[in-house]
Amino acid sequence: MTLATPTHEWLARLVGHATVSAATNLPLVAEIEAVLTAAGAVCSRFHDATGQKAALLARLGPDLPGGLMLSGHVDVVPVEGQAWTVPPFELTERDGLLFGRGTTDMKGFVASMLALAQRTAARPLARPLWLAFSYDEEIGCVGVRPMLEAIAARNIRPDLVVVGEPTSMRLGLGHKGKMAFTVDAGGTARHSAEAPQALNALHLAGDFMTAMRGLQAEIALQGPREDGYSVPYATVHVGRLNGGTVVNLVPDKAELLMEVRVLATDDADGLAARLAEAAAAILAPYRAAFPEAHLTVTETGRYPGLATDRDALAVRAFAECLPSETGDCRLSFGTEGRLFAQILGVPVVICGPGDMAQGHRPDEFIAKTELVACDATLDAALERFCASPADETPL
Repeated sequence: MTLATPTHEWLARLVGHATVSAATNLPLVAEIEAVLTAAGAVCSRFHDATGQKAALLARLGPDLPGGLMLSGHVDVVPVEGQAWTVPPFELTERDGLLFGRGTTDMKGFVASMLALAQRTAARPLARPLWLAFSYDEEIGCVGVRPMLEAIAARNIRPDLVVVGEPTSMRLGLGHKGKMAFTVDAGGTARHSAEAPQALNALHLAGDFMTAMRGLQAEIALQGPREDGYSVPYATVHVGRLNGGTVVNLVPDKAELLMEVRVLATDDADGLAARLAEAAAAILAPYRAAFPEAHLTVTETGRYPGLATDRDALAVRAFAECLPSETGDCRLSFGTEGRLFAQILGVPVVICGPGDMAQGHRPDEFIAKTELVACDATLDAALERFCASPADETPL
């Protein structure tokens, strides 16, 4: 395969690292850090508790306020159970498309970040270019949090953060937040011939699912809405139900896994409370006869939604760096963007090459033209936010 640009070459190197969440990412982090250090960057690592994964923060240019921060996660989803026709951890080119795990989500943007850093190495900057690489985004935006806390403690405040999740180079002004829950149902076991004298845990879980469908219908009719999303309101989804062993035994245990995806303006705590209220109402009629029964809702993870002001000065400045035909968008899937906005208190946009419809699937791919557009956008953003004379406003 002939790779036309340094970004393509970087993408081949990145895809070659199978950085699924169950594996270490240290070899990839070491490779990135070595190249950035050689380009003159100042780098800091942030390891997880096991020491087998790390986030990386790099600075090119002066240690001054302002500038631009680009952010990308280097972890990818697994490939097991998917029918790939190309090697998932080897970049394959075909008809102008580049195939491999992570090409769209989101090593394409990371490759463009790294190529930009190498192009920037030989020139002075008036304001800093920050590059942030995180891990375990795919399992709940885990790895970015310690790095963000350290960035905030160091009072690093860029003028704008660009999180390069795939938007087809459209300007992403928001994404939904997410809450994940485990619901444990406990009933009483008995031979199925006497099932009415027992309490079936699967029935409790089924009643809870029915309540969740009712909650979703209520939100769709009466809940807050925000235009620009494919589903413009909060979503309630049950993804898995486990319970029972054999057909002639009333199950006394069941487990339900679910999520709620919320708008940035939604009352997330209030929605979480609605789940607990639904569980209590379902269980109430059985308490006298089955005092040991339970239906317990446990929140297992959460990240907030993002809503960015399109009229913010830095956002308008970045929009001028984009191809004119891209337009704005909002993303139903979650990103690390809201965490950057929440912890650093700076404007954040989501913008990167590729489309999420191409990610998380067998034969994941990205178009080479998308990478070219991303490179051009990042070059323009560097000029706008980092390269202007120090006595002039970059915006």
